[in-house]
Amino acid sequence: MSSKPTEPLVVNLAPTGMVPTREMTPHVPLSVDEVLDDVGRCRELGASIVHVHARDDEGAPTHVAERFAPIVEGIRKLDPELVVCVTCSGRFVSELERRAAVLELEGDAKPDLASLTLGSNNFRSVASVNSPEVIAGLAERMSERGIQPELEVFEPGMVQTGRMLAERGLIGPSPFINIILGNPGTASAEPAMLAAFLSQVPDGWNWSLGGIGRHQLAANTMAIACGGHVRVGLEDNIWWDRERTEHASNPRLVARVAEVAELCERPLATPAQTRELLGLNRSA
Repeated sequence: MSSKPTEPLVVNLAPTGMVPTREMTPHVPLSVDEVLDDVGRCRELGASIVHVHARDDEGAPTHVAERFAPIVEGIRKLDPELVVCVTCSGRFVSELERRAAVLELEGDAKPDLASLTLGSNNFRSVASVNSPEVIAGLAERMSERGIQPELEVFEPGMVQTGRMLAERGLIGPSPFINIILGNPGTASAEPAMLAAFLSQVPDGWNWSLGGIGRHQLAANTMAIACGGHVRVGLEDNIWWDRERTEHASNPRLVARVAEVAELCERPLATPAQTRELLGLNRSA
């Protein structure tokens, strides 16, 4: 695995997700303009990857490719070097074709990365179903389209699925793997649990750490201290404090990560540095 405490820190912004609504928090960006406003502000604060989810007119999550296109195109206009990842999540949709639709976007709407969850898991009130056939099918579609997978793992054993895909040539030599801790139905947010994940991550893989809810700051801090990268944003955590007395915003969460990184003497990676780290060409 790639793990250098002095390496520039990649900040992966997950601004929207599938769950937060306006009733839950006034700060979640739902429209295209709202998402782009948050992305622009977070880019200035140090974010270099944007993990994109789309919503329909009622604010519900959607896998319709046409809903992603204006977001991805808008991010390219803000900064063509920003790395764009689109979701292929199985949280509310299990069918391969619906989840893979976003991979067919072309031109400025074509993403650099796409999420690939490497196993099924339970969230608080719903299951994310990712069968072996669908995982392999998505990996094959991403490979055919020249889109790198952003690997998502919620349990250490999921890393083994990634290793098997790599052996089949469906994942490149330096993939980006997102470890998610603190979800009630999966791995807890503890240093020992992170160590279990990292013991399975192959050399040369770049890893990032995210935390669900009140565990986000602790997870981000562990990653910064251990030489990994961070995932942060309202997708995973809508609260500023553990006591849930104040809602967070995406720019404020990114600014806090930047403060911790400065204390740990980790410079923030620019989008160009992030592209180099992940072996990505400039968007086309």
